[in-house]
Amino acid sequence: MVSRILNALIFLITAAIVPFFFRKDGKWSPETARKAFRYFTVLSNVLCALTALILCLFPAWHPAWLLKYLGTAAVTLTLMTVLCYLGPAIGYKVLLEGYDLFLHLITPLLAIVSFCFFEKRGMGWGTALLGVIPMLLYAFLYLYHVILAPEPKRWEDFYGFNRGGHWKISFAAMLVGMLLICFGLMALQNL
Repeated sequence: MVSRILNALIFLITAAIVPFFFRKDGKWSPETARKAFRYFTVLSNVLCALTALILCLFPAWHPAWLLKYLGTAAVTLTLMTVLCYLGPAIGYKVLLEGYDLFLHLITPLLAIVSFCFFEKRGMGWGTALLGVIPMLLYAFLYLYHVILAPEPKRWEDFYGFNRGGHWKISFAAMLVGMLLICFGLMALQNL
């Protein structure tokens, strides 16, 4: 019952925020949404919300639990990136105000609590490693759009992962961080 309540909250909070990504100056703006969906924060929260909804609807279905794990791992990476990398670099105030408070902190914490304490099924190393998938997919998307895409189609390096041309170091650091997150979630699952 607690799992369903928390998963419903995750879905409803995210569903209430997403329409704002399609608005600019009070008008419908698909271009604004395209820019918003470049960010891992937005993508990870939407993934988590959809997987929370699936688990809410099908709590006994093991693939739904696996999907929720991927969503939880993704938003945990968002949370840890804000706390350990972006916050010290640009300040926590801007990262934890308005709807960013939910996307960067509240929704990730709800996902972690629900998955690790109310959706316990036990987890092995192989399953834990699956949590790296969202980060890897985004890493390759970011690499292409920031470094490899033709100049007019490139994104700005808004996360600063290629600062000084050091994207390989950033990639390695994010991969290690993601693995630590996955193993941390596994440890909490198996308590």
